Amino acid sequence: MKLRAIAHSRTGDKGDTSNISVIAFDETDYNFLRDHVTAERVRQHFSGIVTGEVTRYELPSIGALNFVLTGALGGGVTRSLAIDAHGKGLSSALLDMDLPER
Repeated sequence: MKLRAIAHSRTGDKGDTSNISVIAFDETDYNFLRDHVTAERVRQHFSGIVTGEVTRYELPSIGALNFVLTGALGGGVTRSLAIDAHGKGLSSALLDMDLPER
């Protein structure tokens, strides 16, 4: 099952850091997300992109996880020649993560 089947995502950026939120469509899926979308799995998923730490914050009251990826934007928006300098496409890439069937 792909992550996109049970969640949506938004991104933000500051310098060379990307912020990716994963929000469950249904609150009952939050615990499943918490158990399977770990900081380590996100780091592995973006292994060719992220050069720094991946930190996960849990927001159970809104059924969301927030990931902060340091060293994720090729030096930062003003220093990168990347087409997606702000990293907006990272949310779509994260939603392509494979999860076990429930």
